[in-house]
Amino acid sequence: MNQIQHSAIIRAISEDTADADNKFIPGDHTSLACIPESRDGQAQLICKSNGILAGVELAESIFSEIDEAIKFEKLLDDGAKIKHGDIAFKVYGEVKSILLAERTALNFMQRMSGIATHTSLFAEKIKGTNAKILDTRKTTPGLRYFEKWAVRIGGGQNHRFGLYDMILVKDNHIDFCGGIKNAIHAVKNYQQKNNLNLQVEIEARNLKDVEDILSIGEINRIMFDNFKPEEMKRAVQLVNHKYETEASGGITLETVCSFAETGVDFISVGALTHSFNSLDLSLKAF
Repeated sequence: MNQIQHSAIIRAISEDTADADNKFIPGDHTSLACIPESRDGQAQLICKSNGILAGVELAESIFSEIDEAIKFEKLLDDGAKIKHGDIAFKVYGEVKSILLAERTALNFMQRMSGIATHTSLFAEKIKGTNAKILDTRKTTPGLRYFEKWAVRIGGGQNHRFGLYDMILVKDNHIDFCGGIKNAIHAVKNYQQKNNLNLQVEIEARNLKDVEDILSIGEINRIMFDNFKPEEMKRAVQLVNHKYETEASGGITLETVCSFAETGVDFISVGALTHSFNSLDLSLKAF
């Protein structure tokens, strides 16, 4: 378990174990009242939706964080295609520990599985083309690491993780900077001044922007924002593999194939992480 996972798990558990005065209690009052001391039991994760399973590895870490003595029996891996009634894993150990970990594990898994499932639908739609599905930064604050993890499980790829690992010059940057040429030159100077070698992507809003970008260069990828498929096909032809290309802007399951067929390299879809449906999963004693 890395530090990002560990910190997020601790924060999530604290939502259940800290009272209104932020004082921690040794478990949950319901279990403390109802469950005899040191009672052992077993439970299983039941899939109640069809889709792609995600978060099993994380769930194992959550149960271990709560109680290292819990035995975790994994039956399905992350990325498995699931149907109603499938059992993802079983846990054995002290009942109070199992119940304390239950909701935190389910909250992560239901959302991650929903994202993985939604991503897989997009990836399936563009099979046979050279395009790849990307996520965006349109993620739940504090949960980006896990949501982007789920995208990978579902067959997509990650775009930048934050504002630090890539330079993406969008419309507002261009307008505030005084145009495409000024923005590209400013980025080049900034990288040289700070001894950086980050990938540079720039947004084009129309074919004239594409032509202007091509005349300047000094970038790695061009994002075609809100282009129609016919316009994007022409833009891809103009670029002619000189730079990577990316489609963006309101792309849906119904339209994604038409964009992939233009020859674009990447298709970014914000909906992967902001408009998914969580999968129904349940932890039950057996």
